[in-house]
Amino acid sequence: MNIRELDPVQIRKLGLKALVETLGPVGMVYFLNFYELGISDYTKERKKWLGKPFVEDILKDMKKDF
Repeated sequence: MNIRELDPVQIRKLGLKALVETLGPVGMVYFLNFYELGISDYTKERKKWLGKPFVEDILKDMKKDF
């Protein structure tokens, strides 16, 4: 499946389906509430996940999708 061929509605449906399959309906609602409330500090968490990537690494990762 090429994600670039999907419209936002299709992507949302697939995402919700994946959440339900993984977390169950109640877990999906809990996750969405937690996510939408913005309880966490995305910027801090992002720095933990990504560290300090080099531009070359980012470009290399982007090219993998094409």
